[in-house]
Amino acid sequence: MEQCKHPRVQIVSRDEDAEFVECQECGEIFESSEFKDMSIEETKLRAEEA
Repeated sequence: MEQCKHPRVQIVSRDEDAEFVECQECGEIFESSEFKDMSIEETKLRAEEA
């Protein structure tokens, strides 16, 4: 099974220190900073493959 790349997310909770988002495709909920880190890692992997 291919891992979801979370193409569509929506904010589900926000407080002073954190913002949480939910993937509209798989339903996973995670901190938005984790989502940014995932995107950075994916960009690095694509650059290495090229």
